[in-house]
Amino acid sequence: MTVYRRIGKRVMDLALAVPVLVVLTPVGLALGGLIRLKLGGPVLFRQQRPGREGRVFELIKFRTMSNTRGTDGELLPDEERLTPFGARLRRLSLDELPTLWNVVRGDMSLVGPRPLLVRYLDRYTPEQRHRHDVLPGITGWAQVNGRNAITWEEKFEHDVWYVENVSLRTDLAILFRTMAQVLGKRGISAEGHATMPEFMGADDE
Repeated sequence: MTVYRRIGKRVMDLALAVPVLVVLTPVGLALGGLIRLKLGGPVLFRQQRPGREGRVFELIKFRTMSNTRGTDGELLPDEERLTPFGARLRRLSLDELPTLWNVVRGDMSLVGPRPLLVRYLDRYTPEQRHRHDVLPGITGWAQVNGRNAITWEEKFEHDVWYVENVSLRTDLAILFRTMAQVLGKRGISAEGHATMPEFMGADDE
């Protein structure tokens, strides 16, 4: 394991995440007020996600969806609950601002495979499970190579490639490409979905 992977990556996470979190705190407070006004409470979206080695942590983001339920009492599909305001937050990746706290806490890294749903853990192939050999990230190799507009198979191939090629140069390249992608608003969702369809396992690919 390289020095960067053991120590340097964490140092870079803190060196970038802490000042950005401090500087953007007023922006976060303003966004929180707008979310409360437009969507009501809660302002934050919290969900259990698997991290490194599958250990579960609580992911924190700004809420972008309404809590609208159908006649059966169940929440409506994501694409029906995603509001225009929430969609704008996602296009600019502003919903990810609270996730910097996950980075500071050590649950996540700035760069790594995106943390998916806990229920997916039993659906991965042995190769795909390697995505959990590193901390999950706010952005990653899959995000700068299509984000949600690529297939699950492609996404996992990119994740595993990243795990095998972690380096300072790779992380910096991903961060710069992420900024360009956010400005270009590319790959926000898969066709016909608010984000991605559910991953059902290898047969789903």
